Amino acid sequence: MNAFKALINRKESKMTIANIAIVYIMISVVGGAVGQVMLKKGMGSMGPLTLTADQFFSILWRMATNPYVVLGLGIYALGTLFWLLALSREELSFAYPFASLSYILMLIASWQLFKENISFTRLLGTFIICVGVFLTSLSRR
Repeated sequence: MNAFKALINRKESKMTIANIAIVYIMISVVGGAVGQVMLKKGMGSMGPLTLTADQFFSILWRMATNPYVVLGLGIYALGTLFWLLALSREELSFAYPFASLSYILMLIASWQLFKENISFTRLLGTFIICVGVFLTSLSRR
């Protein structure tokens, strides 16, 4: 009876660890996507930039003082923290495909916030990525 309880507890423990890892991965995906949106907004407000030796520090200063860029980097860094927590609990070959879920968020954000044209080919490619992530999720050890 004790062996049976130990087996159940071990399975519950593995499920809890796995669920926490998925939560960390999803927070990372959302944080990365929101960070990228903020970075795009900040960089878009500066207009097209070309990095040259004589303007390096000027451009760097403009980026460093743009609130959207600073906020975007902070959110992206927070997403990275959760990604690292997820990697401490899950195999990379399992976790990494989930990072591609940010493509879906980016597709929606690009369309809604930046009024970008989303072609059928982009939609189809994103759908195929989703299918791949779903198949990967079924492969848990």
